[in-house]
Amino acid sequence: MSSMTIGPIANGATDPSERSALLFWMIFTGLSIFAVVLLWRFGLIHLMVTSDRTYISSVIAVLYLATCGHCFLRTRAIAREGAAARRCRAVLAAPDGGKVLEARASALPRGLVRDHIESLVTKAAAQDYRPVDQTLLLRTLADRLRGSNGFGAFVSDTLMKLGLLGTIIGFIIMLAPIAGLDAADKVAMRSSMGLMSDGMAVAMYTTLAGLVGSILVRIQYYMLDAATQRVFSDAVVLTETYVTPVLERQGAGIKGTGMPS
Repeated sequence: MSSMTIGPIANGATDPSERSALLFWMIFTGLSIFAVVLLWRFGLIHLMVTSDRTYISSVIAVLYLATCGHCFLRTRAIAREGAAARRCRAVLAAPDGGKVLEARASALPRGLVRDHIESLVTKAAAQDYRPVDQTLLLRTLADRLRGSNGFGAFVSDTLMKLGLLGTIIGFIIMLAPIAGLDAADKVAMRSSMGLMSDGMAVAMYTTLAGLVGSILVRIQYYMLDAATQRVFSDAVVLTETYVTPVLERQGAGIKGTGMPS
């Protein structure tokens, strides 16, 4: 009864979630592109690029675009792993699905979940089909599923620090003319005011670019981590429901017949 209950729940929860991993990324990216087009249309992006003499804002934009590409590749990989996990569940949930495990699970669709199941079968056979503790194997699966997802946190922090670096440089540019400022020299005053304005523009635009880029990267990788966690949870449910019970039954059958392992 429990396996019949868990199976449909996992099915219903996984099917839309793994398909939506790429969909959510595309929706988020589409909204971001729309916002960029609006900012470009009103000249704000051109103003930021021309006002930032340090080009830190441009560096932040290029790094952000490269990170979006990395996030897309990781999201696509996780979506594929989720699809492979669904196919594995469909095979194992069939009436004779347990027979697949007799061939070391080599007939299952390729993916990290199949590799995990193969490791479970190998471990069970090596320990004479005693109850299998898959804690260490699940940790390995989690690490392999996460892959290079941590790159997002690194880039988000880097963008923030680049923005702060631009802020410091901007204030240096803004305060540099004050030391030799002569209040009686109107020409020097105008020149100093222009330099102070340029420095303030550098400080504000780089800070804005760093903050916005960091937030957008965080959002993308939050969605990626959520999709990764769903695939891992489905793998746990799959193995605990359809794999380990079959392996334990095989061990009980071997002991019942008195056959050597």
